[in-house]
Amino acid sequence: MAAQQVRETIDRYIALMATGPASEIAELYAPDAVVEDPIGSDPRRGAAIEELYAALDQMEQRKAELHTARVNGSHAAFWFTLVTEVNGHRMTLSAIDVMEFDDAGRIVSMRAYWDPAELRFEPL
Repeated sequence: MAAQQVRETIDRYIALMATGPASEIAELYAPDAVVEDPIGSDPRRGAAIEELYAALDQMEQRKAELHTARVNGSHAAFWFTLVTEVNGHRMTLSAIDVMEFDDAGRIVSMRAYWDPAELRFEPL
């Protein structure tokens, strides 16, 4: 697999975190994918992956920014920030996601490194 293909999937993932419905984010994953978000939580598979992202569909505003990405073969790690707004509050999440990809460029494994205690909630 080409590093460019992995990079394109990462870029699409970040774009969809800001704009797309949960169903399109879930389509980036292989059918047998496993997600641990945040790291240490119960692994999610199948429909549970889309359910994880469904919370984003309820947000009034979203913005995602990719700060850096490192790709090595079928593996990547990247740092990004997600800012959402809902019910008069802003939530900011900064995470490092570590992913593995299949030959088609779909995500087969994702582990998100972020501390729930570091989520920032602020009134608008």
